[in-house]
Amino acid sequence: MIFIDEARIFVKAGDGGQGCESFQKDKYMKFPRPDGGDGGRGGNVIFTATRSVQTLLDFKYNQHRKAANGGHASSKGKTGRQGEDCVLRVPIGTLLKDAETGLLIKDLVSDQQSVIVARGGEGGIGNEGKKIPTLPGKGQELTINLELKLIADVGFVGFPNAGKSTLISAISRVRSKIANYPFTTKKPILGIVKDEDEIEDDFVVADLPGLIEGAHKGKGLGDRFLRHAERTKILVHLIDMAATEGRDPLDDYEKIKYELEEYSEELTFKHKIVVANKMDLPEAQEHLKRFKKKYKEDIIAVSASEKTGLNELVKAIRKLLCQENFQEK
Repeated sequence: MIFIDEARIFVKAGDGGQGCESFQKDKYMKFPRPDGGDGGRGGNVIFTATRSVQTLLDFKYNQHRKAANGGHASSKGKTGRQGEDCVLRVPIGTLLKDAETGLLIKDLVSDQQSVIVARGGEGGIGNEGKKIPTLPGKGQELTINLELKLIADVGFVGFPNAGKSTLISAISRVRSKIANYPFTTKKPILGIVKDEDEIEDDFVVADLPGLIEGAHKGKGLGDRFLRHAERTKILVHLIDMAATEGRDPLDDYEKIKYELEEYSEELTFKHKIVVANKMDLPEAQEHLKRFKKKYKEDIIAVSASEKTGLNELVKAIRKLLCQENFQEK
């Protein structure tokens, strides 16, 4: 499935149906009696978040959506049918923004959460019961920007080839594509970490595509990837401590920190766990000593490929998540 996290669409609610102006007359009536019914209301345009949709792909190529018009009324007081609503299903975590003003319409963050973005026009009033006939109303219309921010408990960030996909595959049920070249992960991928003893709660991890310098300005689509990181409760900052790409791990750490800080103040204050990966390689030990000497902060050493240190990492994540959930309550 192609992952699309941005789209722009035009929506139009249904117009109201025409009211009827008619008169009933028979031989027993001195004067005709008005009996025109009211027109039906136009359908609304409604967005609904659902777990069954993971991408905005459908909106990328079908950019005009319209609800049905209300039915016209007829004589004998018959009301026109109500126009059918246009219900648009989007992934959980979709933001709806007015394309003209940039204002947020709704942030759909839970399953089956809905919002009416365009209301159908009222049906025209008929003349039954000596009512004053009116013209039907027009349905609302507007252009909407859709932005998807994945919702996950934990987001993994780091340079390309730091080993995020391998690590997430090792601790969760996701099987992200793994290869030895940059930008293997072209889209965010979600995985679920389960407790085999079914004592601890499950948590969701997001494998975010590798960041590069200038990501906060959009380089390498970094700003779009960082957008997904804003939804997470915890960030796991993964470092290639063996310097397999020829970069200095300490520089990598500083650069990713800078990109996060420049993109969003929210990311700056988010809980973070620093992880040294590829510790099975001999070069990693010396770099880890340099790192600890300079930063004096906790760092968890793991080898995703050898599956060592993973229990400590998962325990640290669960501990922070418990703190986060307690604060929310």
